[in-house]
Amino acid sequence: MKKTLRLGVVGHGGRISGVIKSCLRSIEPDLRVVGIVDPDQENARTRLDECDRKDVVFYKTLDEMVRKANLDALAIGTRCNLHAPFAIQAARYDIPLYLEKPVAISMSQALSLEKAFRKTRCKVVVSFPLRVSPLCLMTRKLIEEGAVGRPDHIAALNYVPYGTCYWDFFYRYYNISHGLFLQKATHDLDYMSHLMGSNIVRIAAMGNYGRIFGGKKPAGLRCSKCKEQDTCLESPQNRKRNSSGGTTEDHLCTFSVDCGTPKSGTNEDCSSALVEFASGAHGIYTQVFFSRRDAQQRGATVSGYEGTLSFDWYKNELRRIRHHAPFSDTIKPGEGLSHFGGDTELAHDFINLVRGKIKKSRTPIETGIQSAYACLAATQSARTGRFVKVRQVGQ
Repeated sequence: MKKTLRLGVVGHGGRISGVIKSCLRSIEPDLRVVGIVDPDQENARTRLDECDRKDVVFYKTLDEMVRKANLDALAIGTRCNLHAPFAIQAARYDIPLYLEKPVAISMSQALSLEKAFRKTRCKVVVSFPLRVSPLCLMTRKLIEEGAVGRPDHIAALNYVPYGTCYWDFFYRYYNISHGLFLQKATHDLDYMSHLMGSNIVRIAAMGNYGRIFGGKKPAGLRCSKCKEQDTCLESPQNRKRNSSGGTTEDHLCTFSVDCGTPKSGTNEDCSSALVEFASGAHGIYTQVFFSRRDAQQRGATVSGYEGTLSFDWYKNELRRIRHHAPFSDTIKPGEGLSHFGGDTELAHDFINLVRGKIKKSRTPIETGIQSAYACLAATQSARTGRFVKVRQVGQ
């Protein structure tokens, strides 16, 4: 008889509770959330499945939960500024860990995290679903088979149709997000490196700040208290009327002083990076957060002398073009998959890691730290206007 898998959670928010319900439990029905560390117990409890509500215990600290809850696995789903501090604690325990991204939001956090995991037995699955999504896996397989020859260039795009969430939810607070290279591009720079088979070693970046979102509206202002809700394009009623995306519930003002300033720190309306890989190849990346509706686009084009591979997760297709033969192919994976299928792949990895069926994750802690180093370099470059060398894990 299979043993019940006992999971402890630090920060039982919307994202990690969704992963547990929709991904982990679909693979492992015997999974149970038996312990939670979360100061907001009331909301954390409402996010539990019915099968967990009776026996779950809330603890004040991670150490107390590990000592008392007899855990088989850990998951960290706190707000971004707390990922690294709790992961550093978790490194002390021989318990498999599912860690949300970004794994760190500052250089001091990233360095401390790398140090903590140098000699640990804690095995980690970092939440990088794009790298293991079917489209990305197929693209990497074709590259390895020589579809493009040597990969010499990559162009990656992310036109985000739900970008307002970075201004009307807690992500707006710069001390939590530390900008959208760390918050969003951490996914993309990781899968770009994976496809190219080479780490990013140098980066130049720039961003636009405060041209679209942010502004001088009062702190704490909500749409329901604003005199401009009938005309503002970001009000719930106008988002609903225009089908322009974002939450249609009452929300914090996207034009508030709470969103910060370029001087004090704020998220980018859009940002771009020019990257150099250790292999000598180079690439570009662009992310835009004010796109809406059918403007959505996320994917990459990889080029070499022999051919070009191009995919878009929203279109859900991969195109292969042979440069020296009159043939082109289009490949389409299954539809309707969370994070384009990557969340399910990571859930399989995590359950298999916990059950001892595999020894290593496809997204170990090193991938999370290396992506954080690249994103921190991009943030520094955008601030200084200079090329910045990217620190490498193990330096």
